[in-house]
Amino acid sequence: MNINELTITVEQLTAGYSHSPDGKVTGYSGKLDIRPPFQREFIYSPEQQQAVINSIINGFPLNVMYWVKTGPDSFDMLDGQQRTLSICEYIDGNFSIHDKNIHSQPEDIRRKINDYQITIYVCEGGESEIMDWFKVINIAGEKLTKQEARNAVYKGSWVSDARYRFSRDKCEAEKIASDYMSGSAKRQDYLEAAIRWIADRDSIKGDDDPVSAYMSFHKDDINSNELWLYFKAVIDWVRLLFPVPANAMKGIEWGKYYNRYHNVKFDAQKIAERVKELQDDEDVTSSKGVYEYVLDGDERHLSIRKFPDRIKRRVYERQEHRCAKCGQEFELSRMEADHILAWSKGGHTVEDNCQLLCRKCNAVKSDK
Repeated sequence: MNINELTITVEQLTAGYSHSPDGKVTGYSGKLDIRPPFQREFIYSPEQQQAVINSIINGFPLNVMYWVKTGPDSFDMLDGQQRTLSICEYIDGNFSIHDKNIHSQPEDIRRKINDYQITIYVCEGGESEIMDWFKVINIAGEKLTKQEARNAVYKGSWVSDARYRFSRDKCEAEKIASDYMSGSAKRQDYLEAAIRWIADRDSIKGDDDPVSAYMSFHKDDINSNELWLYFKAVIDWVRLLFPVPANAMKGIEWGKYYNRYHNVKFDAQKIAERVKELQDDEDVTSSKGVYEYVLDGDERHLSIRKFPDRIKRRVYERQEHRCAKCGQEFELSRMEADHILAWSKGGHTVEDNCQLLCRKCNAVKSDK
């Protein structure tokens, strides 16, 4: 791979800065694609943006940026997108520093900013070389999420379309699913979850990374329609079952439940009543688990309250240090507290409903 040095000014970098409706972002008089398919979304905080402009005003050096030469006079941003967008947004008058935007700065400061010189390393080489270099230079920067790295590896029309729907600020996925999803759309959490769910539907394993396997299979698709329609179906199903969202619902693997149960005829009203009942149960300690439990009936989701040590010690003395099932004597540390009447049958985590079993007897009871 060949790497050549290029020095340009802020004025040259920001010339022709524009956002197109399809999400394409360009600069350098239209010759630089600031957000090619493998790049992440803009994630800098206001403080980080201001720090970039402060460095320029004070004449401090910015780190070297890397571009990829894609034609005789065209380039893709390889590294430096966050700094570049910070500069372009400031020159475009979209944020201020020290209560001054670019238009309210004195003429000498504006000229100092526009004349500031930026060092670019322009890379030329094969796709695999470029991608390998992209991964290396991002190690020391704002660390890529796993999904951002996947987007770089499987770049193409499918990734571009999927990112447009799932990864932009106020994207379509965020608009319909923010009440039920955790994480950040811009950091690819929505996209990663959607792919994970559809890979589960299609029984894709992919050497313990089904997301990468799905992306590899679909990377040459012209769009992400299949993924988008599936995701919409999942969210519509969740909304029908749980029309009143709650914070505890965020982060549940909704797609995997949809894959297994979307053909089951649930009664939304009965589900709502059961959710309320479980939320009022003092023995249920996982609010998130309530929603999972009403779908699959697995009691482990609820994290039923355990007997406190003070009750265990009193019951241990009452049982004369013996297992309530086999009658053998054990140290307290080798015994486990058990509900005499199971929680599922109306038993509560109170002393009168507690017995101590040895580990073997408790395991046998649990298996039954």
